[in-house]
Amino acid sequence: MNEVKNQYINREISWLHFNARVLQEAEDTTVPLIERLRFLGIFSNNLDEFFKVRYATVKRIALSGKTGKSVLGGARAKDLMEDITQIVINQQTESLRILSDIEKELEAENIFIIKEDEVTAQQNDFIKNYFYEKVSPALVTIMLSDLDEIPNLKDSAGYLAVKMTMKQEKQNDGVKGIFKPKSKEIRYAMVEIPKTIERFVVLPNQGDKQYIIILDDLIRYCMDGIFNIFNYESLSAHMIKITRDAELDIDSDLSKSFIEKISSSVKGRRISEPVRFVYDKEIEKDTLKFLKDKMGIDDTDSVIPGGRYHNRRDYMGFPSLGRADLMYKKFPPLPVKGLTHDGSLFEAIAKKDYLQYAPYNTFSNVIKLLREAAIDPKVKTIKITVYRLAKNSQVASSLINAVKNGKEVTVQIELQARFDEEANIEYAEQLQSEGVKLIFGVQGLKVHSKICVIERLEGDKLKRYGFISTGNFNEDTAKIYTDYTLFTAHQPIMKELNKVFDFFQTNYKINKYKHLIVSPHYTKKVFTKLIDKEIENAKAGKEAYIKIKMNSFTSYKMVDKLYEASRSGVKIQLIIRGTCCLIPGVPGMSENIEAISVVDRFLEHTRLFIFANNGDPKFYISSADWMTRNLDFRVEVGCPIYDKDLKSELMDTFDICWRDNVKARIFSERHDNAYRKVKNIKERSQFETYEYYLKKQIVKA
Repeated sequence: MNEVKNQYINREISWLHFNARVLQEAEDTTVPLIERLRFLGIFSNNLDEFFKVRYATVKRIALSGKTGKSVLGGARAKDLMEDITQIVINQQTESLRILSDIEKELEAENIFIIKEDEVTAQQNDFIKNYFYEKVSPALVTIMLSDLDEIPNLKDSAGYLAVKMTMKQEKQNDGVKGIFKPKSKEIRYAMVEIPKTIERFVVLPNQGDKQYIIILDDLIRYCMDGIFNIFNYESLSAHMIKITRDAELDIDSDLSKSFIEKISSSVKGRRISEPVRFVYDKEIEKDTLKFLKDKMGIDDTDSVIPGGRYHNRRDYMGFPSLGRADLMYKKFPPLPVKGLTHDGSLFEAIAKKDYLQYAPYNTFSNVIKLLREAAIDPKVKTIKITVYRLAKNSQVASSLINAVKNGKEVTVQIELQARFDEEANIEYAEQLQSEGVKLIFGVQGLKVHSKICVIERLEGDKLKRYGFISTGNFNEDTAKIYTDYTLFTAHQPIMKELNKVFDFFQTNYKINKYKHLIVSPHYTKKVFTKLIDKEIENAKAGKEAYIKIKMNSFTSYKMVDKLYEASRSGVKIQLIIRGTCCLIPGVPGMSENIEAISVVDRFLEHTRLFIFANNGDPKFYISSADWMTRNLDFRVEVGCPIYDKDLKSELMDTFDICWRDNVKARIFSERHDNAYRKVKNIKERSQFETYEYYLKKQIVKA
């Protein structure tokens, strides 16, 4: 199948190209060795989520009997499933080659990942003790031969499929003194690899050599301790895993609370349809056939032959082994110039707007402002949206602290945040039990906006303060995701933010906004109007350009709008980390559009939009990508930047990223993830951005 249909690249294929860029980081020998292993983990984790969500959606379309061409960029669902499977098989093969190369380089650093047949006598006692004390009590072993059907396997859990060939016995055929051999009995079993135990077991050093055994191989080494009650002749164990459809099917029972419905739907994932079956390509054919028959794996599932180990996402947590030289040099987060934790943030924000750019700037300003609001006697209310929180969230703690101090706290929490549903349900119950007022959003819409409004009584008037962000209020991800957060007391903006919270509760009423760009009612309309203005200026010979930075760009309507702008002479620069359905540089269609993707140590998560506006540029940050779901089916908030210094800062950081010639890949018709050619001076944008903010501190000093 041709990847490009008309003027678009298929969304799913483009996403796979993005994950190939992640794999490039694992292959890049300039990336520190342990970080390369972690990129392999990210690649694998991304792929798991892709099959749970995107492939599962394509499969649903195919099973419905529809082609899906209108929503799949011209591709037929059935053909697309085949293309995806083939691309993934090729990528998996490539990832195994890269892993093998990395392991050889680790050995050159005296770090050895050993298999079960490489265990030395010195390591035997440690491994056996570790197995019987920690691993064995956590094992779940299923004797498949004794069951009519296989129990539901856990989504994305790793299993060792075990084949035991029993010892031969002789049987009497009824004739005195004559025996003939009985055919060998085959028994099958399955051992679940426990997720509660670290996948990489660090063994005692031997001299200057460091050793690791993967938990799978540690179990293989101790397999006799599991099956020693059986009189077997030989035993083999090969890893398999399945990935299940992760789409939530929400119960329509009106007697249930929303929390109950989401909780029930999440539990339903455990028995949802499998969409991918991955197996060790060295597994015996009869074992593979037995498993596929028992599990009902058919042609509508993606069957992927892989290597010895699956769930390579666990490499994201590969131990550091005390080898700082094999990891990225740390970038200590820097303070935001002008914001100090020694004084009141309210006083500082009252005077001017501030911009925080995590992880280059510290995320602690968000926590500091919430902590200050929690104890400030002038603060009366706090309203905030929650999409994904950290595991031990200081944001949640601050909000509970505020309630205990008599503040009225309202939290809009999105229970349907993909793969964070269970965590958000727990936080919802915790916050509710502490007296926080919860809102569960708008029926049919996810709330993806990142906003907070704090009302403070100053004199006899309420003054509003708050922040608007491109990313989640999450201390953990703020260390690795790049996101802008605007702190402001601009009263017209804050008044409109308050309208968004009103919409959550009275969503039959659609508000109007002069400053904010709010989905689902206005985002597409406002950005279209801004593009039209650039088209008009270009045709009049005025300065006209558009600079956009997003995670993903899949809205065909917005793609068409940029094609129109390109044909009118508007110069367009796009920095799209992930999926991009637009094809730049095509004569007569997109020759005035350039597009790059930067994949590096931090995950580029910012959404920034800059329009030339005939020499008076307009700047917006937003929670929304240009995807149909963000434009039409989510509550998103985009915010203008009015401060002159902050505009300059946003332009500087965009241009730094645009100049990247080390980690920037070029989008083109070839879809080959080609690196931008390096000039005489190498510019690695994430390193340059940190230096940019470091210089701001020096200037301040």
